[in-house]
Amino acid sequence: MEIGLYTFADVSLDSGPGAVSAHQRLRNLIEEIELADQVGLDVFGLGEHHRPDYAASAPIVALAAAAERTSRIRLTSAVTVLSSDDPVRVFQQFATLDLLSGGRAEIMAGRGSFIESFPLFGYNLEDYDQLFAEKLDLLLKLRDSERVTWSGELRAPIHDRGVYPRPLQEKLPIWIAVGGTPASVARAGMLGLPLALAIIGGEPARFAPLFDLYRQAASRSGHDATKLATSINVHGFVGETSEQAADDFYQPQAEVMNRIGRERGWGPTNRAHFDQARGPRGALFVGDPEQVAEKIIANHALFKNDRFLLQMAIGTMPHAKIMKAIELFGTRVAPMVRKELGTKVPELTAG
Repeated sequence: MEIGLYTFADVSLDSGPGAVSAHQRLRNLIEEIELADQVGLDVFGLGEHHRPDYAASAPIVALAAAAERTSRIRLTSAVTVLSSDDPVRVFQQFATLDLLSGGRAEIMAGRGSFIESFPLFGYNLEDYDQLFAEKLDLLLKLRDSERVTWSGELRAPIHDRGVYPRPLQEKLPIWIAVGGTPASVARAGMLGLPLALAIIGGEPARFAPLFDLYRQAASRSGHDATKLATSINVHGFVGETSEQAADDFYQPQAEVMNRIGRERGWGPTNRAHFDQARGPRGALFVGDPEQVAEKIIANHALFKNDRFLLQMAIGTMPHAKIMKAIELFGTRVAPMVRKELGTKVPELTAG
């Protein structure tokens, strides 16, 4: 199983002591990706948001910078909001990243968990699902053929045009990222594309049937479901002790979840909810290295997932604490998981 991290590059909304600017957050981000590579993690993902609380509106630029500071870690969006982007430019940008990184680029495509990008780039929210379906169809054609002829209802057609550069990998990996919508899960299966499932609340066990649906949809569409990769993407944090991990992670995570919750009508969270969620059946992977490793292994038994991505940098956490958590995740958690699951241990780069 591949083990990695993802983030949205959170920044401070208010100025003052301890505030993290976009400039500082992006500089810190490159150091975090570099360290993740050095400690042997397999994947680093960067999200796309168009809000004042995140610095990652153009993740491909940061991933390209990280490509020059790393040697083996795979670099992916998490996610590319394909519905409000142009598939030709998305493909060209990630093909360029693939060339720069020596074949380590991936695209994780999704419809987006926020809607700010739609009016920003001139798209109608009423076309939310059709935009994604059409643009995904075009993106897959761009991946599979150097010259493309394509037509749809919401984008101008393309007639026998070449799209360049081509990536170093024979087929640029394209994952579908979902938040739990069964129709989206089934679509990924029908297309035979890898599936990344975000689990940020509730009991993970309740999401396991979605992977069953995904594999059934794949099989019905003629794909070998045993060869399709799956990932679970979750929130969590690693500390030297369980108490230290919880204390470091709670306040930034709660602030973010409560802020987003007010926008979406969720009830507020509190420390009791947090402590319950980091228990054996909860969605938070927070604790010392042994606890986090045990929970990853237990969830692998549920999902049979091929990849596990952890979002640790939620809110404006101190950079030094994030770096320490990455070190623990790569040098202590990942080896325990790989040993238990029989996963090959990667060669570490010199620090």
